[in-house]
Amino acid sequence: MAAATLTRLSKPYSSSLSHFRRFISSSSSSSSAAISSETTNPPSSPFTFNNTTALSRKDPKDRNVQWVFLGCPGVGKGTYASRLSSLLGVPHIATGDLVREELASSGPLSHQLTEIVNQGKLVSDEIIISLLSKRLEAGETKGESGFILDGFPRTIRQAEILEGVTDIDLVVNLKLREDVLLEKCLGRRICSECGKNFNVASINVKGENGNPGMSMAPLLPPSHCMSKLVTRSDDTETVVTERLRIYNEKSQPVEEFYRSRGKILEFDLPGGIPASWPKLLEALNLDDYEEKQSAAA
Repeated sequence: MAAATLTRLSKPYSSSLSHFRRFISSSSSSSSAAISSETTNPPSSPFTFNNTTALSRKDPKDRNVQWVFLGCPGVGKGTYASRLSSLLGVPHIATGDLVREELASSGPLSHQLTEIVNQGKLVSDEIIISLLSKRLEAGETKGESGFILDGFPRTIRQAEILEGVTDIDLVVNLKLREDVLLEKCLGRRICSECGKNFNVASINVKGENGNPGMSMAPLLPPSHCMSKLVTRSDDTETVVTERLRIYNEKSQPVEEFYRSRGKILEFDLPGGIPASWPKLLEALNLDDYEEKQSAAA
């Protein structure tokens, strides 16, 4: 099973940060080093990769995991990564959230990011890695170690950089049929007051042509948030369709990058959270772990 590829951190957290800083420094020293995520054939990474280190798997409570969640926009990476983050006690770092925080900050990147996001394009490697570097630095000062990355890497270039600075234990590739993905994305809402994410879409797809049916109940907010729900500016049918096209064209090679290294776990979501969460835990060999955590609580 793919989950057997889990390994313990073998590089210091601060060492990874120094490599990130080195990349940002070299990138900012010359405009030619600003590499777009839409580059089809990226140049080789400035780091030396070492994929030979593989320590024996240990129980999750005895180590800090370094996981990556892949999948099309709207598939549920944040939902499941956040749940696993709480279960395993490691930070969930979503690059999409980092971008939105920067947008809300009115910082120097805000205007540039607004144009990119509203057009459904991918943010450049330089910007994403800069935001991620700052997030890791902030976590380091708080004593964090390990992580569950959501939304990074999205390109081979990003995967090579990440591979060069740290050891990824496992890559969880979430899959969901595209018509359901589109409906999910159009149903997403955010509370303008508390910032939490909800979904008003009630999905009920009948099985046909050998494909099973699928049901997903809406994730509705509490009553005090209901009147404060807003739709993300990039959650329009045109933008979502473009984001899915870009993902399929540019980001799916990342799946093969990790598949060839034996680090990927393919997981087809069978439905909403009630149906998918127990099966995901089972695929990760964490179903017994959750029961032990619940019993100890």
